Amino acid sequence: MTQLTKLTDTYSLNNGTKIPIVGFGTWQTPDGQVAYESVLAALKAGYRHIDTAAAYGNEDSVGKAIADSGVDRKDLFVTTKLWNADHGYEATKAALATSLDKLGLDYVDLYLIHWPNPAAMRANFEQLTADTWRAMEDLYAARKARAIGVSNFRPAHLDVLLKTAKVVPAVNQIFLNPSDTEPEVVAYNEAHGILSEAYSPLGTGKIFGIPALKTIADKYQKSVAQVVLRWSLQRGFLPLPKSVHADRIQQNTELFDFELSAEDVKTINGMHGVAGLANDPDEVDF
Repeated sequence: MTQLTKLTDTYSLNNGTKIPIVGFGTWQTPDGQVAYESVLAALKAGYRHIDTAAAYGNEDSVGKAIADSGVDRKDLFVTTKLWNADHGYEATKAALATSLDKLGLDYVDLYLIHWPNPAAMRANFEQLTADTWRAMEDLYAARKARAIGVSNFRPAHLDVLLKTAKVVPAVNQIFLNPSDTEPEVVAYNEAHGILSEAYSPLGTGKIFGIPALKTIADKYQKSVAQVVLRWSLQRGFLPLPKSVHADRIQQNTELFDFELSAEDVKTINGMHGVAGLANDPDEVDF
């Protein structure tokens, strides 16, 4: 059982790499001063795990904040992701080189395929998946990424990838919150030793309108966000909360002085659909 005592406690990935149990998300955080200041605030608050992506358009600002934070690189865990237009062997390798340049880093700790089945490439899905993953494996072997994984993959996509894979993905980062616990994907991940990371762990803010969560939060004298992030940890997920407000960034780290009862975890588990569901990667238009 993973310790749940502090922000920098870690899960062990399937290749032995240690990953802090809570990460700081930067999806929808605009490049420039906003991204720079929010990442700097997160590092000041004690986060040591930062999650970005080429598609977020903020790798430059994230990298600048990392550089200016004074935190030793070896104490940080940094994730970025391959965007849909860059699938394929050579394109994948070039995309990580671009991301590293923007981030100002020699390597990332985790590199993910952002989506499994880009709209423009669906006719050639299996071959492109094999070629892209082979590039990911070569980048891993070259130590440009300490671990490799995927995002938004469902069991059918993972089955295709694992047909030719030599390295099993370490992580599957998915839309995971009380409104959608993605049970089939999580079960598949667990069966294959793949960690389930939770992006939008707060349901892109929609969970704050759920009265039952407010009732539970009042019981523990915590915020709804704190309760939901604690629930995510108690489920064995790795949440990636995002905020651009320093006070909330700090508040979202305060998860270790309480524990949700089994009954409250069960109540939260039962909130399916209250704040939206994950997009089907085979139906999105990007």
